[in-house]
Amino acid sequence: MTVLRLSTRDASQVEETWKQFVPSAALQRVDPERFRFDWFSAAAPGFSLVRYDLRAQIHSVVEPEDQLLACRVTGTSAEVRTKRSPLDAGSPWITDGMRVEARWESAHVSALVFDRRSAEDLARRMCGDDALRLRVQAGAPDRRAAAGHWSKTLDFMTATLEDCGDDDLVLAGLHRQALWLVLTSFPTTFRTALEQDPQTRAAPTTVRRALDFIDENAHLPITVDDVASAVHISTRGLQYAFRRALDSTPAERLRRARLDGAHRELLAGTSDSIATVARRWGFAHPSRFSAAYRDAYGVPPAVTAGRRR
Repeated sequence: MTVLRLSTRDASQVEETWKQFVPSAALQRVDPERFRFDWFSAAAPGFSLVRYDLRAQIHSVVEPEDQLLACRVTGTSAEVRTKRSPLDAGSPWITDGMRVEARWESAHVSALVFDRRSAEDLARRMCGDDALRLRVQAGAPDRRAAAGHWSKTLDFMTATLEDCGDDDLVLAGLHRQALWLVLTSFPTTFRTALEQDPQTRAAPTTVRRALDFIDENAHLPITVDDVASAVHISTRGLQYAFRRALDSTPAERLRRARLDGAHRELLAGTSDSIATVARRWGFAHPSRFSAAYRDAYGVPPAVTAGRRR
């Protein structure tokens, strides 16, 4: 993953930086006297998170090709519109190629950018529809809670990427979480596919194979979608099968397998810190890891590590 932080009063760096993520981005008017640009981005294969503050009188345009872009602009006199109609600047909006223009005097911008092909592939695995053609059906969210959920999720993702962005297990989970947020916050063909009935005829053999795959690969950056793909079933079908056979979910079993891996490392003895061991097994936040560890083993991880020493 590549992290970029930038603070500048050089207007030319705005467009140059934006174009690294959205090649169609263009600034059509900038007031240099009031200009200031504070930027944070984290780019991983298939998706990027971008957040920045831009203080200037701005007219910008995006019309992404081969990308899925979800964005929110909040600030003074902010206006966002498509060719057809205005969008609520205080709420997230989305485009998979539609031209979107924005104007503001001072604004905070947050965005998630996905490679369209990889997003479609991941969306197919998440919903179980191998024929899914990923399309945006409306540029604005149709659910009232979308804006609040967007802000909270991006705050969490930004903090996690700043702390653990070099961890493949964490990145895989964040990629899936980011795409799920975007595709369920807006009217999309993905959401339509989710509303269809899940597969309900998963034999116990499928569950056993899924458990074996989880145990063998928990140390790798796999997601629940990878588990479902490995046993030739949709993610929703696998979730149903786990709930029916084990009264659990694939995500819970994957999390427990990774917790067991960290437990074995601490028992065996390691010179690494507990936080490092936790991150290696996909736990981005030490406090959450410690709470989960105590629930599973009855003692904090520090006690296990201390006993070994």
